[in-house]
Amino acid sequence: VSELEGFVRAASEHSIPLAEAATALQRPVVVLPSYNGARKLPNLTPLLAWALAQRGIAVLVHGPALDQTRVTSSQIFEALNWPIVGDAVGLQAAWQQGQPAFMETATLCRPLAKLLDVRWIVGLRNPGHTIAKILDPFAQAGVPSIRVVNHTHPEYAHSLTSYLEHTRARALLMRGTEGEPVADARRQPKFDVFVDGQKRADLSRAPQDGVLTTLPQLPSAIDAHTTADYILQVIQGQALMPEAINTQVDCLIQALSA
Repeated sequence: VSELEGFVRAASEHSIPLAEAATALQRPVVVLPSYNGARKLPNLTPLLAWALAQRGIAVLVHGPALDQTRVTSSQIFEALNWPIVGDAVGLQAAWQQGQPAFMETATLCRPLAKLLDVRWIVGLRNPGHTIAKILDPFAQAGVPSIRVVNHTHPEYAHSLTSYLEHTRARALLMRGTEGEPVADARRQPKFDVFVDGQKRADLSRAPQDGVLTTLPQLPSAIDAHTTADYILQVIQGQALMPEAINTQVDCLIQALSA
């Protein structure tokens, strides 16, 4: 836990300042670290970001621009022509227009991005990926915010719980959808909400259990343009918002006001 805390503090110190964008608008912020992308299922992190923005929440998605093996949130934002910002001014402008914003890791914290890129040399992820997925650039600036912290392996749930408790964080901890911070559209996962480091059972959500009787109509392809078209269909009312994502939105908004 102390190592995680030190790594995150170092990454925060090397990140560009963004707090001004939030304080100028006096809005709470949801941070969605998006670092895995789509492999078999469509990446619906941008849809979650849009749904939160529709509820008046300032949303920042950060992650890599490209992944050699997956479809990133950045590519979907680009296909949707949604804001990909480079500083606090651009971030504030996007939020003023009621839009979620994406920022590349190389822009947010260049040293961290360089560490993540070591993956393509050695063929394995490294501790930088864990740091990236818990990085909230607003947490140490006194801005009301909540981050979605997701994990892919059960062991990480224990270490991340200890970290969130130790750092008195406000966060939603969940098992990610292929490592993305969005609920699985087919079956809602467990949501554990932390406020000031305390796990709040009254704000958390139990996972959906039992046999699935219906499945949402998701696109069969996972490329950026197909995913963007599906998201536009949801926005325009031509497709239903997956209920699991609606539940995640409600959970995050309640946690922000706690």
